[in-house]
Amino acid sequence: MPESKSRKKKVPTPAPEASATPARQAEGSPRWLVPVMLGLMVLGLVWIVVYYLTSARAGGGFPVPPLGAWNLLVGFVLIIAGFVLTTRWR
Repeated sequence: MPESKSRKKKVPTPAPEASATPARQAEGSPRWLVPVMLGLMVLGLVWIVVYYLTSARAGGGFPVPPLGAWNLLVGFVLIIAGFVLTTRWR
């Protein structure tokens, strides 16, 4: 009966030492990420609420009266941009 080949044992490699200036941040998120993320989501929500509360006015709805119902799109874009930033949060 033929003998099976023996498996080579893996030689452990030493972990690379941390350099003084790492090329990329290994852990965590940038400090600005969470405030910007939450700020965009809250700003989008406030934009939509202000539009709904002022849309019955004669001159149109704030925050930007010439946009009309497109103010809803602006609010949702701000909210979506905040959610896109959540994908970078660690």
